[in-house]
Amino acid sequence: MKKIASFFIIAILLITACARKVSQKQDITLSGLSKTNFRTEVDGKQTYLFVLSNKKGMEVCITNFRGRIVSIMVPDKNGQMKDVVLGFDSIQDYINTPSDFGASIGRYANRINKGLFELDNVKYQLSTNNLGHCLLGGSKGFQYVVYDVVLIDNRILKLSYLAIDGEQGFPGNMSCDVLFTLTEDNAIAIKYSAAADKPTIINMTNHSYFNLDGNPNIKNTDWLLTLNADNYTPIDSTFITTGEIVTVEGTPFDFRKPMAIGKRINNENQQLKNGNGYDHNWVLNTGGDISKIAATLKSKETGIILDVYTTEPGIQLYTGNFLDSTIVGKKRIIYQQRASVCLEIQKYPDSPNKEDWPSPILRPEEKYESETIFKFSVE
Repeated sequence: MKKIASFFIIAILLITACARKVSQKQDITLSGLSKTNFRTEVDGKQTYLFVLSNKKGMEVCITNFRGRIVSIMVPDKNGQMKDVVLGFDSIQDYINTPSDFGASIGRYANRINKGLFELDNVKYQLSTNNLGHCLLGGSKGFQYVVYDVVLIDNRILKLSYLAIDGEQGFPGNMSCDVLFTLTEDNAIAIKYSAAADKPTIINMTNHSYFNLDGNPNIKNTDWLLTLNADNYTPIDSTFITTGEIVTVEGTPFDFRKPMAIGKRINNENQQLKNGNGYDHNWVLNTGGDISKIAATLKSKETGIILDVYTTEPGIQLYTGNFLDSTIVGKKRIIYQQRASVCLEIQKYPDSPNKEDWPSPILRPEEKYESETIFKFSVE
C-alpha cells in the first residue's frame, strides 16, 4: 500500500509540475512579454495584456492600460520574427515612465494652441501640458486612462472609454471605441468611433513608435520613407502650426519618392530646427480614400515594409527627436534619439482654430468614425 501511495503522490507531483510549465509557457508571448506583468489594478479597474495572432504567425500585444500596443511581431526577409515597436515589459514600467509608446490618443491628437478654442460662440480652456499648449488631450488624455475591454476573438479586440463632460476642459460626455483587428494578410486595422451629447471636438490616433529593424539600438537614419503628400503644415518654435499649407517641393520635407530619413534631417532649415528634426504634419493626397497608400516605411536591413492607409486628411511624422537615452524599454534596452518613427494619422494640429482646415467638430446628431491600417510585408 505504501508503494502504491508513493506512486500516486509522485504522479500528482509530476502532473502538477507539467501543468505549471505549460501555464508558464502560455504566460509568455512570442515577443517575450509576461502576461502576469500586465495584471494589476489601476484607478479601480483591472489591467491585462491581450494577444492577437493570425495564421501566418504575426502577433500583436495590446494592454487596456492606456490602450497601448506593446509589441508587434512580424517576419523579416529571412523569416525571423522581429518586434517592430517600442514599449515596456510591464504595467509598472508604463506607470513609472510617462510616455506615449503605442497609446490610443484622445480626445485630440497633437496640439491645440494655448489649449484654447471656440465652438458655437463658447470659449473653452483645455488642460495645457506642453509649452503652454494642450498636447495629446492634456495632462491626462486617453493615454493615461484604463479602457474597458472586450476580447472578441483571437484577432479582434475592442477598447471603450467614456470621457466625462469637462474632462481636461473638453465639452460633452463622449463615449468612444477603439477596435483593433489583426488580418490574415499581416495588417492591423484600427477603427475609431465616438458619440457625444454636446458639440465637441475629437481627433483620435495611435502613437506607436516603429522600429522596422526590430532593434532599438539602430537609429532610423537609413529607413526609406515615402509620404503621399505634396504639402505640409509649418510650425513655430513651440510646435504650433502657423496656419500655412506649404509645398514640399525643393525642401527636406519632400518624401514623395522613397528617401532615407536621415539624408536631410540635419539640413540647415528653420523648420527642422523648430521641430528638432521631423515633427510635422503632412497634408495627404489620398482624399480620405483608405484604398490609397498614405505612407510607406521600409528597412533595408530586415526588408520589412510598413504601408499606412487612412480615412484621415493628415499624417504626423515624428522621428523620435526627444528620446534622450534616459528611458529603458523592453528587454532593458536604452531608447536613444531617433530609434523610431511615429506615423500618426490625424486631423491637422490646432484645427479647432483654423476654420479652413478639415473640421474636428462632433455634434450630438453625428457619429465620429475614423480608420487606419498598418500593413506589414517583406521585400
